[in-house]
Amino acid sequence: MAELFKNIYNEQFINEYASILKKLNNEFDVASFNKNIFNSKWKQMELKERMRHISKTLNSHIKGDFKRQTTVLIDSITELKIIGRRETSIEFMFLPDFIEVFGIEDFKTSINTMEFITQFTSCEFAVRPFILKYPKAMINQMKVWSLHKHPMVRRLATEGCRPRLPWAMALPFLKKDPSPILPILETLKNDQSESVRRSVANNLNDISKDNPNIVYEIASRWKGKSKEIDWVVKHGCRTLLKQGTPKVMQLFGFGSTDLITVKNFQLLTPKVKIGGVLEFSFQLNNKSKNSTLIRLEYGIYYQKANGSLSKKVFKISEKSYAENSTTKIIRKQSFKIITTRKFHIGLHQVSIIINGQEVSLLDFNLTN
Repeated sequence: MAELFKNIYNEQFINEYASILKKLNNEFDVASFNKNIFNSKWKQMELKERMRHISKTLNSHIKGDFKRQTTVLIDSITELKIIGRRETSIEFMFLPDFIEVFGIEDFKTSINTMEFITQFTSCEFAVRPFILKYPKAMINQMKVWSLHKHPMVRRLATEGCRPRLPWAMALPFLKKDPSPILPILETLKNDQSESVRRSVANNLNDISKDNPNIVYEIASRWKGKSKEIDWVVKHGCRTLLKQGTPKVMQLFGFGSTDLITVKNFQLLTPKVKIGGVLEFSFQLNNKSKNSTLIRLEYGIYYQKANGSLSKKVFKISEKSYAENSTTKIIRKQSFKIITTRKFHIGLHQVSIIINGQEVSLLDFNLTN
């Protein structure tokens, strides 16, 4: 059985970090710190609970005010780098959490500390309460960060202000009106760092869920500027493409499906057990006298707890199909138990989608 991710926080890890704090401050009580970390509730805590518990325990064991405490945390990162801990070390996410919990009333110290910490472990979650409390000042700060020499600081400028960042608190005012952060995306759309460009794309995709017309306008302006920006545009429009938004489909060259047909769509496994695989096949016919660019997808209508169906779209291919061609396609969809989806037995459906248009639909049953 795979080791639980929350167990990155183990005795060896905590002892290593406590020894660094002891080296920086001889008054630091390692024994008390360890005892407080590994209390009676520790084993039941999940990952985020452990992060928060560590940050609170740090606060009770590092003497001094918040500014003094952040100096110690910054120095500890310097020591961690000396002993070979790499940048973007996710296990040290309790450091940004410390700033989020204890620094909200000290804007200047927190901003300076996050700028340093994010170069070691991302502050994308910690920055969001500050955006909500100090919206104007934080947007201005993130514009400054978008020009920083370090790519992880530039990434924070766009990742931290995503309106719908997964696993983080939402930013309702940016969901309603993303215009304050658009200059940041403009600055970083052609950044030399791939991770920064990916963050720009993800930010665009977030925006598209509430303001599709804004993203379409941006995509229309950016498309064709460079190979890198074209990737950002395409990835940023992925939700709109999955939704089959007509003008976005046309922007990327996916046109009429009048001469594209699906034949012999059949389920090879009409009954699927939880843990098993749905298998289906069909023929895609291009009756046009020209090769045709096709975005080919399928939709799975999953049954929800209340008996209704909810569609999730999966891509098969995105390419040109030859003129007067027939292509046989076989696909499999796993129903292996996963932590991110709960399966419900009963009626499900599968559909074929061509250039955003659903053209065929079949029922199947999921069983125990």
